[in-house]
Amino acid sequence: MALLRKINQVLLFLLIVTLCGILYKKVHKAAVLRNETDDDSETPEEMEDEIPVVICAAPGRMGATMAAINSIYSNTDANILFYVVGLRNTLSRIRKWIEHSKLREINFKIVEFNPVVLKGKIRPDSSRPELLQPLNFVRFYLPLLIHQHEKVIYLDDDVIVQGDIQELYDTTLALGHAAAFSDDCDLPSSQDIHRLVGLQNTYMGYLDYRKKTIKDLGISPSTCSFNPGVIVANMTEWKHQRITKQLEKWMQKNVEENLYSSSLGGGVATSPMLIVFHGKYSTINPLWHIRHLGWNPDTRYSEHFLQEAKLLHWNGRHKPWDFPSVHNDLWESWFVPDPAGIFKLHHPNS
Repeated sequence: MALLRKINQVLLFLLIVTLCGILYKKVHKAAVLRNETDDDSETPEEMEDEIPVVICAAPGRMGATMAAINSIYSNTDANILFYVVGLRNTLSRIRKWIEHSKLREINFKIVEFNPVVLKGKIRPDSSRPELLQPLNFVRFYLPLLIHQHEKVIYLDDDVIVQGDIQELYDTTLALGHAAAFSDDCDLPSSQDIHRLVGLQNTYMGYLDYRKKTIKDLGISPSTCSFNPGVIVANMTEWKHQRITKQLEKWMQKNVEENLYSSSLGGGVATSPMLIVFHGKYSTINPLWHIRHLGWNPDTRYSEHFLQEAKLLHWNGRHKPWDFPSVHNDLWESWFVPDPAGIFKLHHPNS
């Protein structure tokens, strides 16, 4: 009798543990991203025609997001649905900026990102603390944001789109690939860009090859890296391959072993993606990701090349709304003034 009672207690314990595990997963998923508006009443035909574009609106640089949205919306006839992602204390300001400016006509959803999902996964790093802000990791959690769409575009906020976003959306992803990126070996020739001294374009620049865990990956340090500031993603493949879980695993490993840092390639969000997507991604047309405009204030592209570019990306420290920066006139032409008067340009002539 005592044995039977003990068995029942063990079975009850296992049942409770299982239920707790299921509940945790559901809460964990719900905690990551939450639509400010729960209106998902679109018809399948409307969803099929939409191009979902995910972009973050971070405190202190919300003007960048609005300029990017303006450039996308103004250069296409496609039906764009903007998923604008922010932190809880910025959501009302995002809505006000859109609804009280020339952007009021866009189709958009505001989504809250809950930083609690990142707890224990980010290693403190003083080299470039701005790279550790929570919204920098939204790209890891795309399937928890996009439920209705098979394909999605993710863009960093410091970009300007000069082409029709439909072209980028039509990027072909090879069978079994969850995403497409721009190879860092497809940079323009030396005739187009100068003085990119110290630029990293291989895995050696992002991962610490002195660590056994990195060596054991078997990835050559001279392998070309890619830039995840522009992503075309397949949500079905992303979920099937459990990409988010893989990325979180490498974030946790970095906390434990310091496998990468912003003092290397300058991208704490880039490094885990380089590992997870190694040899398993498609490529974006190089003209759809002309980058490094924020790398050096003395770096300039030729005017002809800039006109040919479909998307410009000011990745690096020198942003086009600050000084010093380059080609900021191209960015400023898409700037949407802040109705609240908080975000201001820091240009000598502004």
